[in-house]
Amino acid sequence: MRERFKRLRGSAAQAAALFRKEVFSYSISPAFFGIAIFFLLFTAVWLFNLQGFFQRDQASLRLYFSAFPIAFILVIPALTMRSWAEERKLGSIELLLTLPFSEWALVLGKFFAALGALAAVLVLSVATPLSLSPLGRFDAGVIFTEYVGALLLASSAVSLGLLLSALSKNQVAAFLGGVAVLLAVMLCDQIPWTAALPGALNDALKYASLSFHFQSFSKGVLDSRDLAYFLVTTFAFLFLNTRVLLLRKWS
Repeated sequence: MRERFKRLRGSAAQAAALFRKEVFSYSISPAFFGIAIFFLLFTAVWLFNLQGFFQRDQASLRLYFSAFPIAFILVIPALTMRSWAEERKLGSIELLLTLPFSEWALVLGKFFAALGALAAVLVLSVATPLSLSPLGRFDAGVIFTEYVGALLLASSAVSLGLLLSALSKNQVAAFLGGVAVLLAVMLCDQIPWTAALPGALNDALKYASLSFHFQSFSKGVLDSRDLAYFLVTTFAFLFLNTRVLLLRKWS
């Protein structure tokens, strides 16, 4: 038991070291600030221009959070494309794989750094609800639940983006692949509305959709089934990422 605890503590220290390196890289990257600005502008335009927030005269930000899954389709691949693809291009991935770091330490270090960067963008987006709060009686509990859902949605999408980056040869392929795959898994629940499919297939497409499981959070409902879905998919994508690194180490 003591030996196992030492190994876990060592892996945590390794992940923390890579996490600090990645966070510093994001903090000095002009691309990250461009991603943050794009997200904030897109969600604001979506709410005020495309959805006509002021014309609706409703004290609800559900329409604002409905833009998050769509924005993530572009934002998350742009955030994660460099994580492994750039390491591979520069040849530094071989150095990382020869260090006495476990695959889980490497993957978790990258994951928490990317998720932390996206969480910082979500924190900046709080300015919109705060600026609108004097205009009506917004439910703070609902808004909090919506942000929890957005972070869980981001967790699954970031882990998927990292996996695709690990499978890609360069950043462009990682970005395009990430956009295509996220577009599919975000919006596959819309297919039953446009095509006549068997009921079982309709249900399967809905269940596979990330945005479908976000809907309950956007209504202010904390559903344990959706919570479990995001946690399980995050773990599954991270696990597959460790297997990709392991295969690369021995190839």
